[in-house]
Amino acid sequence: MPVLFVHHRTHYHYPNWVKCAANQIKLYPFSDAHQHLVDHRIVVSSSPEIFTIQDYFENKTGFFSVLKPHRELSIESFLRVEMSSKTLKERYSTSDVWKELLSATAKENHHNYLNAELTKHQNEIAKVLRLNSEEHPLEELLRLSEYIYQNFEYKKGVTTIETGIDELWKLKAGVCQDFAHLLLYMMRLCGVPCRYVSGYICPGTSEWRGEGATHAWVEAWLPDLGWIGIDPTNKCLAGERHIRLAVGRNFVDCTPVKGTYVGSSEHLLEVTVQFSTTDFSADQLKPKEITSSEREHFKQRISESYDAYVQRQQQQQ
Repeated sequence: MPVLFVHHRTHYHYPNWVKCAANQIKLYPFSDAHQHLVDHRIVVSSSPEIFTIQDYFENKTGFFSVLKPHRELSIESFLRVEMSSKTLKERYSTSDVWKELLSATAKENHHNYLNAELTKHQNEIAKVLRLNSEEHPLEELLRLSEYIYQNFEYKKGVTTIETGIDELWKLKAGVCQDFAHLLLYMMRLCGVPCRYVSGYICPGTSEWRGEGATHAWVEAWLPDLGWIGIDPTNKCLAGERHIRLAVGRNFVDCTPVKGTYVGSSEHLLEVTVQFSTTDFSADQLKPKEITSSEREHFKQRISESYDAYVQRQQQQQ
C-alpha cells in the first residue's frame, strides 16, 4: 500500500488590518478500508482553538475564530495516509441492479443525491445519455466520464466556483470541479445517486490532469458495488492516488476552507499542495512569516486584482 504525505497550505494576505475572522475547514480526510489515516495535524496562525463536528454528510468539519487584528491568516494541514485500491465485488445481475437502483427504497435513502438542477440545456444534454437496461449502470458512468474527457477542454481561469451547468455546456472548457458537476448532473438525470467529492490527486508514474493539487470527482451509489469513485477529469475510476476529504451534493457542501472577516474586502489568497513519500521536516510546521518587501508585492497584486474586478463589473453594466 502506498504511503503518502500531504502538506496543504491556505494563506490569506490583507493590505490592511483585519479586526477578526471566523472560519470553517473541511480538511479532515476519511479513514476507512481503502484510505487509512495514520497521522493528521492542522496548524493555524495565532493558534486558535479548533472545534470539530460531523456535518450532515458525515464530514468532519472544523470551526475557529481569530479575534485579534491580523494582516495574514495561514491554515496548514499535514497528513500521512495509506492508500489501497477498492476491489469491486461480484456484481448482481444487471436487471436486479436496475430494479434496486430505481426502487422507492433507494430513492428514499439517497434522495440528497438524486435531484438534478434545472437547466436550459437539459434536453440537449439528455441526448448524450444512452440508458440501456441490459447494460450495468457502471458502463454508462464510465462512458459519460470519457465523453466529458474527450469533449471538454481542461482549462484554468475560464470558470469559477459559481459557474453553472448551462455556462459550462456552452464553454466546453473548465477544471475538475466543473467536470464533476457535469457528471453529477448527467447521472442524476439517469436516476443514479451521485455525490461530489473533494480531495487531492497525488502525482504518480503517469501524468494526470489536475494532479499535485486539490481535486474533485464523483462517487455514484450502485446496489452491488456501493459508492464507486469516478474521475471525469482523467476518465478513470478513483483509486490509490485519490485522497478523499469531504462529500456532498455539490462544491458548496465540500468547500475545504471558507469564512468571513471584518476588514477591507481586498485580499490575496494563495493555496499550495505538496506531496511526498517521506515525512515533512519540523520547520515546515512553523507558520511562514511574510517580509515587508513581499507585503508590498502582495498589496500591489491585490490592487491590480481589485482594479480588474471593477473593470469587469463596468463592462457588464
